[in-house]
Amino acid sequence: MSNDKAALRTRLLAERRALDGAERAAAAEALAGHAAALVPPGGTVAAYVSVGAEPGTRPLLGALAAAGVRVLLPVLLPDNDLDWAPYEDDGRLAPAGRGLLEPTAARLGPDAVLDADVVLLPGLAVDRRGVRLGRGGGSYDRVLARLTRAGAAPLLATLLYPDELLPEVPAEPHDLPVHAAVTPEGVTRF
Repeated sequence: MSNDKAALRTRLLAERRALDGAERAAAAEALAGHAAALVPPGGTVAAYVSVGAEPGTRPLLGALAAAGVRVLLPVLLPDNDLDWAPYEDDGRLAPAGRGLLEPTAARLGPDAVLDADVVLLPGLAVDRRGVRLGRGGGSYDRVLARLTRAGAAPLLATLLYPDELLPEVPAEPHDLPVHAAVTPEGVTRF
């Protein structure tokens, strides 16, 4: 199973790197409109700052903040768990380990995600069952486990490029499905 995941990750990462800047920018703008529509007015979303060739989140973060949505961004802890801090603006993001950008605002603790109406999870692919293929670090598996233990039920969604919505991805028993995949074309619910 892990070899299947590793091979699929390698292929999908190469395909992302092959996209040019204009394709990435257009996708980020389209994703912003579709993903913002998932968040209730005045709600809270746990999002992330995209890096490298990931589907862009900067237009989305700006749109959500402008709409008065409370945006929480992850802060990677030494054990790969995630703390959370509020997004204020792009000028208040600082470089962190692994090439990530993190908010400089005060940390709220790992349980802050429990207040989210929507949790946007990074991923490389989602299949038609809602099974998400992540990068393999386990940080978001911990977030999902935390939500489950607390009985929290936010909408779980992953931002993807169009070709990353697949018929099937390798799954393990601990993999929890997401409720939706957002591509530049729209939202697919599971």
